[in-house]
Amino acid sequence: MLAMSDSDLPRRIRSFVIRTGRMTDSQKAGWDVGFPKHGFTLSDNRFDWDASFDMAGPRVLEIGFGMGDSLVAMAEQNPQSRYLGIEVHTPGVGKLLADVERLGITNLKVFADDAVQVLEDVIPVNSIDLMQIFFPDPWHKKRHHKRRLIQAEFVSLLISRLSAGGCLHLATDWEPYAEHMMDVLSSKETLHNLAGERQFSARPESRPETKFERRGHRLGHGVWDLLFAKR
Repeated sequence: MLAMSDSDLPRRIRSFVIRTGRMTDSQKAGWDVGFPKHGFTLSDNRFDWDASFDMAGPRVLEIGFGMGDSLVAMAEQNPQSRYLGIEVHTPGVGKLLADVERLGITNLKVFADDAVQVLEDVIPVNSIDLMQIFFPDPWHKKRHHKRRLIQAEFVSLLISRLSAGGCLHLATDWEPYAEHMMDVLSSKETLHNLAGERQFSARPESRPETKFERRGHRLGHGVWDLLFAKR
């Protein structure tokens, strides 16, 4: 039998495009100082929640935190919880780390890698109490819908990393994507909609309202939150 080369393997469709924008001086300083203290890589093999934090508490994972404003706010407001963020956009990671250093936050760690790889390779099963994905790229055009992050296979991966009773919290400002999210999550027998069957949730106070979101409300745009718990 011939060995299969990398080029013969099916290529996974990525839900993101890496933007290699230059870091500002502040972002670079945040990265240079903060990543050695708060950052992890795939080469670390297995993420140990207890060894990685100097405290116990709920384990919260956020995928795609952007520039990190809301994640930093949550970590600062909830020092009893342990937060882990995943983001591929390095200026965003640098910005978050600069804020972490400036505010003296100790309950927030980061990966600057593809979330699928992080989840598959280093996050233990049944280890996350709250998993949040806020405003992922909706990939508006129909031909790009296959790039949407929230797909059945990916949600199965998320579920496998949630602890029993753990919660999956999604939010989007694009109604067709919200309906797609609802379809995918509702199809999973191991998930329970906390708002009731096919119902969207009100924004919980635990999710800070972003400047972008407030601007959208002023323009009449909606935001849809979905909260599902693992049975």
